[in-house]
Amino acid sequence: MTTPTNSTLTGKIIVVKIGGSTLGAGDSTVPDIVNLWKQGAKPVVVHGGGKVISDWVSKQGIQPEFVRGLRRTNGATLDVAVAVLAGLVNSQIVAEFQANGANAVGISGVSGGLLQAEILDPDLGFVGKVVRANAEPVEAVLNSGGIPVIAPTALHLFPSESGEDRILNVNADTSAGHIAKAIRSDQLVFQTDVEGVLDARRRLIPRMTRGQAHDLIASGIAAGGMIPKIEACADAVSVVGSGHIIDGRLAGALLACARGEDIGTRIT
Repeated sequence: MTTPTNSTLTGKIIVVKIGGSTLGAGDSTVPDIVNLWKQGAKPVVVHGGGKVISDWVSKQGIQPEFVRGLRRTNGATLDVAVAVLAGLVNSQIVAEFQANGANAVGISGVSGGLLQAEILDPDLGFVGKVVRANAEPVEAVLNSGGIPVIAPTALHLFPSESGEDRILNVNADTSAGHIAKAIRSDQLVFQTDVEGVLDARRRLIPRMTRGQAHDLIASGIAAGGMIPKIEACADAVSVVGSGHIIDGRLAGALLACARGEDIGTRIT
């Protein structure tokens, strides 16, 4: 039986950032995205995988190093990160979409020069700062009726020496923001494990402007992994319709967000 399209969702491009370990019993992330797709929306999935990378780095006997809270990525760690993100995690997520009846296509930020980056900080090694994005690889999958599932790697634009690795590891949240801007999506949605952005009293902030978002970071109220999500939304909404940070643990939360219901935090 064919799922009827929803006129409010038809043709709506929604970039959804999910974690790299969102699959499993009781997790509605993939079914919700498939439901959006079946109702006529055009979801674009960007996934992380930091925890899985850490597990595999340990299995390889590589001692993790961190600089100001960020993982230092040497050549050996980069090899593991790329293999895990663009190989294992990406393939697992694509397989889950296929099992749920959707046509998903796995690509990485390197594919077609989707994400192009320079070294963020020499102390961090092969960690990239995205400087531009190419919409064409994503648009090609969307135009074919598929769901792009994107691993956050990037082309290294300025290798300092011949033979240096041309792939960089990049932050998945930041990558999602750049991709949303490049394809001029209608929405950018981050699935998290909290109800949204919280104020100093731990109360949900339902709506924020770009300026308020930056103030929240500057004041130290927003911290840790929430910072790149807020920054990505604040940067993207100059082009993207709206940015959202929602509780991905709630079944149907993504569908409600896509329909314009008040859920989580909306940044405009």
